[in-house]
Amino acid sequence: MAATCPKCGGKLRLIDWKPNCPHCGVNMIYYGMEDRLLEDADRAEAEHARTQPKIDRLKAATVGSPLAIVRLVISVLPIAGLFLPLAHFAFNAPYAAFNGSVNAISLYNLVSGMDFDALLHMIQSKLFGSTFVLYAVSLVCMLLSAVGVLMHLILQTLACSPKGKQRNFTLDILNLLLVAGSVICFILFSGKITALFPGVVTASSVGFGVFVYLGLLAVAFGVDIFCAVKGIPVQYKECFVGNIPADEYFSLVESGATLDDIRAVMAKYTKAKEEAKKAEEAQAAEEEAAKAAKEDKETANV
Repeated sequence: MAATCPKCGGKLRLIDWKPNCPHCGVNMIYYGMEDRLLEDADRAEAEHARTQPKIDRLKAATVGSPLAIVRLVISVLPIAGLFLPLAHFAFNAPYAAFNGSVNAISLYNLVSGMDFDALLHMIQSKLFGSTFVLYAVSLVCMLLSAVGVLMHLILQTLACSPKGKQRNFTLDILNLLLVAGSVICFILFSGKITALFPGVVTASSVGFGVFVYLGLLAVAFGVDIFCAVKGIPVQYKECFVGNIPADEYFSLVESGATLDDIRAVMAKYTKAKEEAKKAEEAQAAEEEAAKAAKEDKETANV
């Protein structure tokens, strides 16, 4: 297909290598560049107008108000509960003995150094397989709840988004259920393991840290409910596309308005903005002149 001039539509030959059209003389390289630059500027401003509300919601959810800051701090507190004693063990087996408490650090060391093949064989054992299933479920639930707390903390930045409340409530309830399930499984495990090895396992109980952890999760849930009821206001920054308010610009685009129509609206808003600026400057000049006249009068009276 032969190339044509972007202005007059005249066909170009292979020997027409100069930048100017042989028919109308226009510079084909720079023709329409101003319009293209304006379109690029409109696209950039439109993208900023789409992104700015997300930034405003993120700011409101984190530091937008004292209530948002309190919620963010309380979302961190359950992590501290994980470092308190979560369970107490005491056993005295041949070549191995332990008597102490377990917390998040101990659990991490336990999982990182765990022989999963040995645990799998214990679970498959007919004698105490069900006992170690309870132990494994309790451990997994506690670890998942820790991951859930971190996810809840991260997703607090999106708490003011359209689905922020539902997301927070889902994570709150899930974390509470995981901890409750972990406690129940561990209590059942403790009873069975003590009965199976009465002379070896001398103590196996839930630590007070679990209840502190559970209480802090409940407090975080309560704060999320309070924030949902009271509401955290979002201060949206007004955005413009070619001096048109962003909402009106997007409405024009969605309604199928032509580029010329949009440019006409932009020109109207630009003119109004320039007139408002001139009026503001004139008012400032009048105030300055009145102030200067008043100072001159006071000086003359002195």
